[in-house]
Amino acid sequence: MTLQECYAALGGDYDEAMGRLRSERLVQKFVLKFLNDGSYQLLCDSLAAGDREEAFRAAHTIKGVCANLAFNTLLDSSEALTEALRDGRPAQAGEEDLIARVKADYDRAYQAIQAFQGGVAG
Repeated sequence: MTLQECYAALGGDYDEAMGRLRSERLVQKFVLKFLNDGSYQLLCDSLAAGDREEAFRAAHTIKGVCANLAFNTLLDSSEALTEALRDGRPAQAGEEDLIARVKADYDRAYQAIQAFQGGVAG
């Protein structure tokens, strides 16, 4: 799998990432670092513990990483969840759907990057 194919699989914009980072080597480096970022686990743990403030920070971090790397599908869902959690707002109707969407989008991105990493290593 090429880096461009990885971006297509995860719902990202390869050209936007290249425009921002100006080097495929840099894009690849940061895409692969995504696999080790702890923000998603922090989000899941914080939501499970009912810590909406920490969940907001984790969702906001995911949103920022996705914006920088042009992971647009996960960017959209994490941005919506960030706004739902902003300022300690109480849980709203539909929030569980937002959380499920972030989880599905994250899994999609993670699996695509793992497949790409397997091709790079192989």
